[in-house]
Amino acid sequence: MTIPPLIILLIGMATVIGLIMALRLNAFFALITAALVVSLLAPGELSEKVGRVAAAFGSTAGSIGIVIALAAVIGMCMLESHAADRIVRWFLSMFGVGRGDVALLASGFVLSIPVFFDTVFYLLIPLARSMFRRTGTGYAKYVMVIAGGALVTHGLVPPTPGPLINAQNLGVDLGTMMMVGLMVAAPAALAGILAAGWLNDRLDIPMRPLGDSNSDTQPPSDDELPGLGVSLLPIILPVVMIASNTVVQAVAPGGAIGEWTAMLGNPNLAMLVAATIALGLYVARRRPKSELFKHRVESSLMSGGLIILITSAGGAFGAMLQAAEIGPAIQGMFGGRASSGFALLIVSFLIASLLKVAQGSSTVSIITTSAMMGSMIAPESMSFHPVYVATAIGSGSMVGSWMNDSGFWIVSRMGVLTEAETFQTWTAIAAVVGFAGMVATIVLATLIPLI
Repeated sequence: MTIPPLIILLIGMATVIGLIMALRLNAFFALITAALVVSLLAPGELSEKVGRVAAAFGSTAGSIGIVIALAAVIGMCMLESHAADRIVRWFLSMFGVGRGDVALLASGFVLSIPVFFDTVFYLLIPLARSMFRRTGTGYAKYVMVIAGGALVTHGLVPPTPGPLINAQNLGVDLGTMMMVGLMVAAPAALAGILAAGWLNDRLDIPMRPLGDSNSDTQPPSDDELPGLGVSLLPIILPVVMIASNTVVQAVAPGGAIGEWTAMLGNPNLAMLVAATIALGLYVARRRPKSELFKHRVESSLMSGGLIILITSAGGAFGAMLQAAEIGPAIQGMFGGRASSGFALLIVSFLIASLLKVAQGSSTVSIITTSAMMGSMIAPESMSFHPVYVATAIGSGSMVGSWMNDSGFWIVSRMGVLTEAETFQTWTAIAAVVGFAGMVATIVLATLIPLI
């Protein structure tokens, strides 16, 4: 008996959402179970249906595992060496306390490229509290700009896991994903700071005591901070290396220069170089004992390992959707329009938003949506580059954050906000930057289709 592809798709998505929401299982178990279910229902030899899931899992892990692991190490080193603090203080000195909201937005925007969202928020919320003490106004605005600035790059710019697997599932070059992700994230962040100011004028949210949290501990002195250049190097260097290869291959593919940039711009090498610099900076600045150094590195790798499992399971899920021939079925429903025109961007955005509302995780929303879209797009018939599908998905994954999202509770508890205030600030600003990212995606796809 042949099961229609769209029924298989619905069963797969219901498996992911049901296992996460109803049984509270980790996203890895939900995604790998869904991949197995879809594979068993899809066409193919029965003896190969389990094996192809493992093969797809391994293929995804091989392409993204090193990058994610090294990104976790870089993030740890930037925090431990106080490189992240240096970047934040540079933005503060450049914009001044009077434009502290811009400094916090820029800090969150930059730091969330190599560092996970929750860590960035933990790092910056003490500065929001400090600025409120100095100015007496705008606490809600400070919280919102931190959240908005960190959220846009978390959802749009590799090497954070969501954008990384997004590019993988859609067959987008990582350098292209970085450059276009930044182009979409910038106006989205601008919309976020404008909305934060507007909302702040209409809200009366006090800054409450944080209790026994270490958020108000004494920050490091300027003498303890590394230089700005070396602090920024682990972020900027891999972006430059990867993007340079993308540009060279687009302008002058082949040749001696192309061979060198292909090697130097390989994401694995670029991230390894950045991680080596970050580790060296950590050792040089903090002089940790060998046991502490070993513990810090292993802890960061363990946190990255869980992300690798989740994203690789998502890659397997996407591969099984392709095996189930989901793409041709959806194309048939829309006469091909939804797989090539701007309708594809809208569909991608809406599905990512619905999945975000349903299960709470932006990363799972991106993984699931990009897996589905990757099985149905036809790049050769599209009027724009598939990277814009990726940014539409990333933008959609920001919309609809509520109580099933860990980010909601991070902002609520660390910002000392009530649930209602968190809806008014975090949920609202996440929706604003998400919709703004979608608008930027459509505009860029129209003006710079990249084909």
